[in-house]
Amino acid sequence: MSGLTQKDAWKNLKKLYDTVGINLNLRQLFSDDVNRFQTYSLEFNTPDGIVLFDYSKNLINDEILKELFALCRECHIEDQRTKMFSGELINFTEKRAVLHTALRVPKDGKEVKVDGKNVIPDVHRVLDQMKTFSEAIRSGQWKGYTGKSITDVVNIGIGGSDLGPLMITEALKPYAKGGPRAHFVSNIDGTHISETVSKLSPETTLFIIASKTFTTQETITNAESAKEWFLNAAKDKKNVAQHFVALSTNTQK
Repeated sequence: MSGLTQKDAWKNLKKLYDTVGINLNLRQLFSDDVNRFQTYSLEFNTPDGIVLFDYSKNLINDEILKELFALCRECHIEDQRTKMFSGELINFTEKRAVLHTALRVPKDGKEVKVDGKNVIPDVHRVLDQMKTFSEAIRSGQWKGYTGKSITDVVNIGIGGSDLGPLMITEALKPYAKGGPRAHFVSNIDGTHISETVSKLSPETTLFIIASKTFTTQETITNAESAKEWFLNAAKDKKNVAQHFVALSTNTQK
């Protein structure tokens, strides 16, 4: 397979940029075409409401969009998309399927098979576990070691175990209806964890230790610091189970 910049569609896009794209102005594009938003946007109806995909604010026109699609096809994006949806092992560095799409498949939806097994039942089993656990925290049913409800949740992770949850939390914050406050710790610098817990009470704080492998040094170091802070107040190690939970694919660890 040739490099991306050697492909014909890429070269065509480069020419388009040099002759057309460099002079495109969004304000002018909308002024010239009052229907630009309708032309370059899509709406998808879902059980949870309408999802809007708006790409009208990009520096594109029909000619540029055509070449972008040509580049996708020249890179076999459609083939890779089909392989991803069917559970093939397209993550070649880890020799595993890319299954985040399975999270969006309804219980009675299309099968997604990996090594001949439909993974959808397992996906929904874990989703149900997550919902049961989170509702126990939010409702106050889950108690800390002194019998008080959880008021603060601290996510300890790095990379995808931090940025994704943080982004979702910030994006959905305006729609939150009660529940505990959320905090995120990712920096191995001890100042980050110490400043975060300085505002919290050990009696009402829950820590989520998020690590795909549970070998990430930054996460383990911060988790140990959090545990030390907690035990300074709680004393007995048996109380840890009510205030620390693990989020990982490494179940043996």
